[in-house]
Amino acid sequence: MLMRKYVFEGRAIKVRVDTVRTPDGRRSTREIVEHGECVAVVAVDADDNILLVKQFRSPLGKQLLEIPAGGIDKGEKSEAAVIREMQEETGLKPGKVVRLCGFYLSPGTSNEYLHLHLATDLVPSRLRADDTAGIEVIPAPVSEIKELMTSGALQDGKSIAGLLYYLEFRKNAGNLP
Repeated sequence: MLMRKYVFEGRAIKVRVDTVRTPDGRRSTREIVEHGECVAVVAVDADDNILLVKQFRSPLGKQLLEIPAGGIDKGEKSEAAVIREMQEETGLKPGKVVRLCGFYLSPGTSNEYLHLHLATDLVPSRLRADDTAGIEVIPAPVSEIKELMTSGALQDGKSIAGLLYYLEFRKNAGNLP
């Protein structure tokens, strides 16, 4: 690291430009988006449906089908964020939350880390949030998840990765690390 300069600081992200020395000794510039940690949820209801949410994504100018997800508030544990996000986006509160794994979303340009959880034992319990208007909850049978991915109906990377992990977890009777 030779130099770090912040060029934007917003509510959800910061953007910085780092000047670095590469392993071969060259000088190079890296543009980095700093973003807090987040959660994504594979929510499975009593009928063995996975709950997906359809919402408008402004950067793309279209609606996407995704698993519920959101940021972790300062001082909040990922499990608490899962419960809050589920209540805000689906109107359901999970009785059981299990951490499946975690991963970086776009490590070439961002430090954002996602905690993937499984949520079950869902009961009605709505929390209101400013940015959840217009979200539609769509239950999808587990048996149709692969088709949603291969058909292009699911185009969100975190959802595809999370659902593939869950399907493998399920196939191995919940015995993945």
